[in-house]
Amino acid sequence: MSIPTLIFRTIRWSAWDGCEAGLEHVDIRPADGGLDISGVVIAREDETQFGLSYRLKLDALWRTREVRLTTTTGHALHLESDGQGHWQENGKDQPALQGCIDIDVQATPLTNTLPIRRLGLETGKSMEIRLCYITVPDLTVFASNQRYTALEAGSLYRFESLEDGFTADLPVDEDGFVLDYPGLFKRLG
Repeated sequence: MSIPTLIFRTIRWSAWDGCEAGLEHVDIRPADGGLDISGVVIAREDETQFGLSYRLKLDALWRTREVRLTTTTGHALHLESDGQGHWQENGKDQPALQGCIDIDVQATPLTNTLPIRRLGLETGKSMEIRLCYITVPDLTVFASNQRYTALEAGSLYRFESLEDGFTADLPVDEDGFVLDYPGLFKRLG
């Protein structure tokens, strides 16, 4: 898959069980040679309802350079990366995140697109990655190992969490954004 970052998109997902269980709105815009992505999620995790706003800055190679997340209850997380796997949280080095290039925010399918686009896998190829996993609504961040496999490059990818064995086959659109995440999220419109 090519790497063009001149993408102007607005995407919405609902929770698999419908909008009353969760809804997300995301705007993707070119900025500084990469992408600026802003999103809002209203949902629940187990019995906890939450609101989350986030902003991601990506470079031209789809590497995460900055992450800002804020919940409506006041939790906040600010991460910055050099794009080479070195991270800072609120200005302090985070050696536990060493080697992570991508992020995975628990509450959104948007972040699955980042490694799908960055890796550019050909059909039948897979790659294990280490990334920053961010839980919601508490905004805890830790390193996690995952694998992506291109079942049909440009249209279908298998996601595997190497930590707990969770697997999902993710259909994507022409820009690599997840259409449906079976059991979790559905694209609206």
